[in-house]
Amino acid sequence: MAKRTLALCFLLSIPLAAASGEIQEPPPALAHIDLTHHFIGYLAIAITVLAYILAMTEETTDLRKSKPMVMGAALVWFAICIQYALVGDPKPAVTAFESNLLAYAELLLFILVSMTYLNAMEDRGIFDALRVWLLNREFSYRQLFWITGGLAFVISTAVSGLAVGLLMGAVAAAVGKHEPKFVALACVNIVVATNAGGSFCPLGGISTLFVWQSGIVEFAEFFRLAVPCLVNFLVPALVMHFFVPRECPVVSRRQVVLRRGAKRIIALFVLTLAITVASDVFLKLPPAAGMMAGLGLLQFFSFYLLRTAPEPDGSERLGDPKAVNWLDDRDYDIFQKIGNLEWDTLLFFYGAMMLIGALGFIGYLDAIAQFLFGQISPTLANILIGLSSAFVDNGTLMFAVLAMHPDISEGQWLLLTLTLGVGGSLLAIGSAPGVGLLGQIKGVYTFGFHLRWFPVILLGYFASVAAHFWVNARYF
Repeated sequence: MAKRTLALCFLLSIPLAAASGEIQEPPPALAHIDLTHHFIGYLAIAITVLAYILAMTEETTDLRKSKPMVMGAALVWFAICIQYALVGDPKPAVTAFESNLLAYAELLLFILVSMTYLNAMEDRGIFDALRVWLLNREFSYRQLFWITGGLAFVISTAVSGLAVGLLMGAVAAAVGKHEPKFVALACVNIVVATNAGGSFCPLGGISTLFVWQSGIVEFAEFFRLAVPCLVNFLVPALVMHFFVPRECPVVSRRQVVLRRGAKRIIALFVLTLAITVASDVFLKLPPAAGMMAGLGLLQFFSFYLLRTAPEPDGSERLGDPKAVNWLDDRDYDIFQKIGNLEWDTLLFFYGAMMLIGALGFIGYLDAIAQFLFGQISPTLANILIGLSSAFVDNGTLMFAVLAMHPDISEGQWLLLTLTLGVGGSLLAIGSAPGVGLLGQIKGVYTFGFHLRWFPVILLGYFASVAAHFWVNARYF
């Protein structure tokens, strides 16, 4: 009632104000303020650095990495908006915040659908069946080393790196539970392969997805990085191959029955990816639009599984796995799969993107861009940025570079996509797959073990850069 009264008073006041000549044109929007040498700018840097330090020390402090990032982003943007409001008009700061929020929303929806499909496939027993199949085939550890790495490279072109790393890490741990050395080497290989595979397809790599969403490089153009990414994966893998044990793991006689709808969910995921690419190429819709359409398909299919699940007939008490699987469908809820996503990582990206966006709005990224892409060569700048992704998340760095708006050729954008994608493999903490495996396979795959292979991975990094200049020389 109070809201209606206020609205009525506002409407009645318009003709009265017009009659008295008191209505005036709104004041012009406040121009952008340079806060690079202001207290607010220094405060933003301090909060950003502190948030990243707390996020990187997650294993020591037990403080989830998303918490300091989300809080830091809130503090920085509140400080910026308060400063603009004190000067006279917070609208420019609010507009900048909304622009960064839109970029994050597109990323969030894309990853949300991808990981929901992954959870649904895991629920249907697809990945468990893959683990058992590998054990039953009596492959040697060296063969399994290449199979897990190769699968990680291929799957990461369409699925987020974190999900692929955790999946293939679980496979390696299961088939090599009696050989810790194999598991550790396989994890290093999986991290390298996952980052390399996701670097030449926007559907799998965060930094590649950012460039695609920005419209700088078309979808098909990223596949020019396929050969350099393959080189990045093969060089360290060929060296590590000779250190993998020759023996074969114990064969598993366990049988896995895929749950109802498993193959159809795989088909729906493939269809979702096709819709995403087609809607972007032909309709110029953002990738999130196609992925959300795919989520709608999965929701309707989950409804079908729920409504067509048979009533219990007593066979489940006889230990019939197929009957039990059918009965599980009576409680199937797709929203449980959405709720089981890696929300800590997704919220970490929110904090990172909003903090970087704030520093860009303040003016710091322009200053950095003038140095990186003005005073030194773009090639050296892109290689250095890629090396820094060993310490800082590549998605964050790519978002920062995009905010700089550098004027570089398509070949340089592809080089940046390559170096940021594969540079995270240099250290275990440099990418989401590495961080995920550190937590999943504790005591076997460690930061120190990964560091032993730093020289070999670095060799692969520069070999991939050289391959890019050789294969894609005409784009520079």
